[in-house]
Amino acid sequence: MSDLGLGIDAGGTQTRWAMADKAGVIVAEGSVGGMSATQMNSTAGRDAVRGIFAMLATQVRAAGQPLRACAGLTGFDGASTQVTHLLAEALQIAPAAISMRNDVEIAYLDSFAPGEGYLVYAGTGSIAAWIDVDGQFHRAGGRGVTLDDGGGGFWIAREAMRHIWRLEDEQPGVWQQSAMARAVFGQIGGSDWTLSRRFIYGQDRGAIGSLALAVAASADADPVARTILENAGRELARIALALVGRYGARPITLGGRAAQLHPLIAQSMRAALPATLSLTQRHTLAHHAAARIALHSPD
Repeated sequence: MSDLGLGIDAGGTQTRWAMADKAGVIVAEGSVGGMSATQMNSTAGRDAVRGIFAMLATQVRAAGQPLRACAGLTGFDGASTQVTHLLAEALQIAPAAISMRNDVEIAYLDSFAPGEGYLVYAGTGSIAAWIDVDGQFHRAGGRGVTLDDGGGGFWIAREAMRHIWRLEDEQPGVWQQSAMARAVFGQIGGSDWTLSRRFIYGQDRGAIGSLALAVAASADADPVARTILENAGRELARIALALVGRYGARPITLGGRAAQLHPLIAQSMRAALPATLSLTQRHTLAHHAAARIALHSPD
């Protein structure tokens, strides 16, 4: 196949790719492990990114050779070209044929035309974004999971683990009475503190964020899990309102895999926003959007 554009959506939990033909039709797609731009700050991190790109390139080239690529990478600030060169090397195309952007910028363009509305994106982390009519990117949140990223998957997982272990400090063994704790410990392999410590401090942020799945799965049976998910929705409303306060009222779209964990998240976000603000939840396909951008909007 010829005239193919490759789109990549790289997040902390998963990296998805898609290829589009010149008519914009998606002809192939797949996924590999997660990554982030912050990994480029260490030798081990760069080696990990190189390995992810190698796996991605193997999948992609089995389907066809792309002419151009557009990649959205979480944490990318545009300051370094190193990650672009790694991807170019893996795909065997020129670095100039690759447009590297922040992953949220791609997700925004999958939801709105510039200037149109605000995107609140909840994946492993969280951010609210607006691209104005001049193409300028504006944000609220998205400061990283160590500092904040309230309402994202990592935040949900951290809130759950904090609650579980505070109760264990007070009443050892009480976790057995909690549907949420049983689900979380089931995912990490046991209730011993050494297992939690190894998981929290030894895994990458995407793996930790995946614990949010256990929280969501137990929400119907555990009031604490419900409260955490409701608070996640309030956190996402907060960053949306930060942009509204700065730039005025516009429609809001909620996207990202963490936002889809449980209906409580969107419901709580809606309740925390003024009724006059439009809120729509959307299943974003940023890798599809990036594939079309690769061919038709290379800049």
